[in-house]
Amino acid sequence: MTVDEPTNADEVSSEIHMDPDVVLDVKGLKTNFYTYEGVVKALDGITFTLKRGDTLALVGETGCGKSVTAKSIMRLVDSPGKIEAGEILFLDEKEDGEDVAKDLLKISEDEMRKIRGNKIAIVFQDPATYPNPVFRIGDQISEVINLHQDLSLEILQDKIAQLEDALRHAEGETLDSIQQRLDELSKQLDNPPKPSDSEARKAAKKKAIEMLNLVRMPSAAEIANQYPHELSGGMRQRALIAMSLSCNPQILIADEATTALDVTVQAQVLGLLNDLKSELDASIIIITHDLGVVAETCTQVAVMYAGVVVEYTNTDELFSDPIHPYTSGLLEAIPKITVKVEKLTQIKGTVPNLISPPSGCRFHPRCEFATQQCSKERPPREEIKPGHWIECWHPQGSLSGRKK
Repeated sequence: MTVDEPTNADEVSSEIHMDPDVVLDVKGLKTNFYTYEGVVKALDGITFTLKRGDTLALVGETGCGKSVTAKSIMRLVDSPGKIEAGEILFLDEKEDGEDVAKDLLKISEDEMRKIRGNKIAIVFQDPATYPNPVFRIGDQISEVINLHQDLSLEILQDKIAQLEDALRHAEGETLDSIQQRLDELSKQLDNPPKPSDSEARKAAKKKAIEMLNLVRMPSAAEIANQYPHELSGGMRQRALIAMSLSCNPQILIADEATTALDVTVQAQVLGLLNDLKSELDASIIIITHDLGVVAETCTQVAVMYAGVVVEYTNTDELFSDPIHPYTSGLLEAIPKITVKVEKLTQIKGTVPNLISPPSGCRFHPRCEFATQQCSKERPPREEIKPGHWIECWHPQGSLSGRKK
């Protein structure tokens, strides 16, 4: 179970005003898992925004809540997990041009199903696991297209294009017959008729091949007829990306999408995601623990620690002037090819147990700047520079001299 099914009143109240430059605004999100050992407080009030056209990185150690954040946004948190509080505001772009802001935690499951995979899509981290092994790649992409897309207009336009081509070579009675049929179909452009099942399947398969071409899959038509086990890891990942992009989503979430790939293929996939973002006018959330990936591909960064976003800013600012001690520790731990050291820098201590997390600031047991205040009170979320947010009582970096 994820969230309680909303009432009709909830659905009405879910439409709200939102900054038109922001497509996703997560506020105070809390997600718990109720286990036999106790309540795992996986997300403890995380807050961040995703702007139109941006690539946002969620970074942090394993177990910090990155993937739980993605599943919470998609409302795919399974039992024993439950989203307990917060808002996930999504700016839903309508075809008629009128954008509507919705709280994804308050809309019905039927409405969420229309958004999930259609307006917000996700690419999971293991390309060997998620394609269904018993269905051909093209059929799996076609299924997503048929589920979320109305291809009536595309099918009608294809029929008109075929008749126009035939008209160029026709004469006599055949010419008149084709022209009459063409005129009849042209009148239906404003209200295309529902296609037959066979027409819909054929159109979806055609679009599936187009999507495979879009992600630069070699021999796309042949790949569409192959099974997942016949493809390499990089090709399976491209197929998953094609499936996720097949409905032109506004937001694409890549959950460790390159972890299982070798370095060369990883670079290709990351470059592909950035190119597709521009082509499709989409926004991307990349979940990773690799700061090299962040530096190369992302415009904004949310640094997570033990279920909390401790620092949020643009990528250049994060690497040039990290403020939170945890962020500084992560950056200092990266090996530098220009500096020879006997021992790599590390953050002392271990990640806390989220069944009984530390009081106050969750990072304080591992922080060299921690004080008694840090162990007793959770720091507020504060904007210390324009667009640069942290949760810390004793920020470092260029603001180390600031008094609290």
